[in-house]
Amino acid sequence: MSYTSACPVLRVSDYERAKAFYIDVLGFAVVEEAGETVTGFGIFQAGAARVFLIAWNGPEAAYDNWRVYLYPENLSDMVTRITATGTAFKGPTVTEYGMREVEVIDPDGNVLCLGEDAG
Repeated sequence: MSYTSACPVLRVSDYERAKAFYIDVLGFAVVEEAGETVTGFGIFQAGAARVFLIAWNGPEAAYDNWRVYLYPENLSDMVTRITATGTAFKGPTVTEYGMREVEVIDPDGNVLCLGEDAG
């Protein structure tokens, strides 16, 4: 068995705020939306990458590591875009496994890692 892609489903406390972050900061576009703002669900896409956002106010286990790993076409361009929005981020750093990475946190605390081959 093989997979052609994977799509994370992220819980968000404020759908409209999360939507703005993924569009304005990370450059995603809306593919489809359903529900009301409070119970909203959306599919967002940038290139071949997709992210699902769902409004959620229930409990979730504590987890402070990456929720999503994104591969932008050009990490430097993405860092410029993130910087222009005033959004805080860590990096870029080059890892021991050969990737150049940046971490950014969305408005709901989901840690996103953006990476490219450091070679």
